[in-house]
Amino acid sequence: MKKWLFILLLPVLSFNKKEEPSSWIRINQLGYTPDGVKVAVWCSKEEKELVNWELVYADSKKIAAKGKAGKAFGVYGPFKQTYRLNFSHFKKPGRYYLQAGGVKSSEFEIGDDVYKGAADFCLRYMRQQRTGFNPFLKDSCHTHDGYVLYGEKAGIKDSTHIDVVGGWHDASDYLQYVPTSANATYHLLAAYRDFPTVFTDEKSANGLDGKNGQPDVLDEARWGIDWLMKMNPRRFIMFNQLGDDRDHMGMRIPKEDTNYYGKGLERPVYFVNGEPQQRGKFMNTTTGVASTAGKYASVFALAHFLYERDNLFRTTDKYKGYYAKAFDAYQYGLSKPGYTQTVSVRSPYIYAEENWTDDMELAAVSIHTMVNNTPMGGDNDYYTSAAYNFALKEKITPWLGADTAKHYQWYPFINLGHYELAKQLNGNQKNTIIGYYKEGIQRVWNKAKQNAFYRGIPFIWCSNNLTTAFAIQCYWYKQLTGDKQFNELEQANFDWLFGCNPWGTSMVYGLPSWGDTPVDPHSAFTHIKQYPIDGGLIDGPVYTSIYKGLIGITLYQPDEYAAFQSDLAVYHDDYGDYSTNEPTMDGTASLIYLLAAKEAESKPKK
Repeated sequence: MKKWLFILLLPVLSFNKKEEPSSWIRINQLGYTPDGVKVAVWCSKEEKELVNWELVYADSKKIAAKGKAGKAFGVYGPFKQTYRLNFSHFKKPGRYYLQAGGVKSSEFEIGDDVYKGAADFCLRYMRQQRTGFNPFLKDSCHTHDGYVLYGEKAGIKDSTHIDVVGGWHDASDYLQYVPTSANATYHLLAAYRDFPTVFTDEKSANGLDGKNGQPDVLDEARWGIDWLMKMNPRRFIMFNQLGDDRDHMGMRIPKEDTNYYGKGLERPVYFVNGEPQQRGKFMNTTTGVASTAGKYASVFALAHFLYERDNLFRTTDKYKGYYAKAFDAYQYGLSKPGYTQTVSVRSPYIYAEENWTDDMELAAVSIHTMVNNTPMGGDNDYYTSAAYNFALKEKITPWLGADTAKHYQWYPFINLGHYELAKQLNGNQKNTIIGYYKEGIQRVWNKAKQNAFYRGIPFIWCSNNLTTAFAIQCYWYKQLTGDKQFNELEQANFDWLFGCNPWGTSMVYGLPSWGDTPVDPHSAFTHIKQYPIDGGLIDGPVYTSIYKGLIGITLYQPDEYAAFQSDLAVYHDDYGDYSTNEPTMDGTASLIYLLAAKEAESKPKK
């Protein structure tokens, strides 16, 4: 009898089983602007042919527009077939979804304000990363830093105490690096300089609620500048790093940090001496000081320029040092050409930067801009000539168009100096610099045009940072030339960050609030205390081959994106995967610039 009943029930159980989807439509969950590029990607696990797509009003379910699917792009990652659904011609604001091939996308908005407030939202993560006083925790941390290492040649004995309290934690660990902090500070300052009307004033200088008459982006940039001033206390005395990978011996909230360094609650501060320093059991390959010195110089120069232009930072005397420090840092870079890498003690993982002429190019042109907008005045051509000569030494950032690179091998991820220099030049020299930008973009485009996601960025560690930087380079090229031929490529990289990717997820915690975003990142804040890390840009997908070779990765939860992993790349929203799901401070700062550009660009032209 039991056997007979089981046989009778089998068809019923089989009939009620939910069929797993085999096709999806990926969109930018933030939405699209009326006059902007609007593309979604249809992707399928089956070898289907797609003919048409429909854009549908979300409320009435009536069809708003139709279009042909066009070219089949074929296999990409986990998918056997992919198409780009381009509905850029449709400009009517409203709420919609797309349907094609028997599936429909999630709803999205077309409107002028779809990116409004996004840059300010990501500032939340920067404030949360503050050391010294942390406004999110309303408490202080790392108030005993630090003691000097490698300073003997400058007459500083090992273990000498120096006050370097402040700045930002680098990621979900509590190390602090000048390369990433200076790059982040520069992007925040540049975001204010280029898009001042985008940012609001809701916080005081210490990050707590309360207006102080200054946009919050400047408060945050100032937090970075003040730390850099401490890390460069006087001429030719410069530090590169606070703490090291002994930090990684346990997850904890920063105010509860445990000492792993053997000198009370102090952490080591690594002097920039231009010589190899520790990398696990070996030594790093440091060759000089110019990569770090150039980054210092460009931040100080831009800070002074903004002080003079907009009467900023009047609440302190510290601004008086920016002008001289920019020159001193630049001269230190000239004295010891080459790059400075970071230090590790327990493992081989470092920021393995190997370029420096891009940093000195940016430093030189930033000093030129500072000098020409200062009552003191100066030589109008000397620094632009120097910047141009540096530009000729690294014409194109080497990873552009490449399949791989070492971790932070080419940093910053694009040449910021090319943009600033091109704005100062005319004639053939200007065209030459712009041509370098175009060639770099073209190299990525040659790869990207072969797949439906227009993905030409290598899946190396921190691929989202590269994606953000590359979108900025496309934007800057367009600003310099008016040439819009790479608009769709630029937008594809932006869309990737907010859901138009194989996994269908945003790569920014909590943005948009209604979307599929990270919920279980590699972060002590979320893992231990369930604190949100609003606005944090996570590392992003990596090559599967990289993922399999990393040390200490364990997934703690079932993989909700298992259907979209492939031999090409993986992404996990899981605390245990530090390679794809850890937020980074410098990537977030770059994204703040990009989001500000997108919001400013979307404002209706008067």
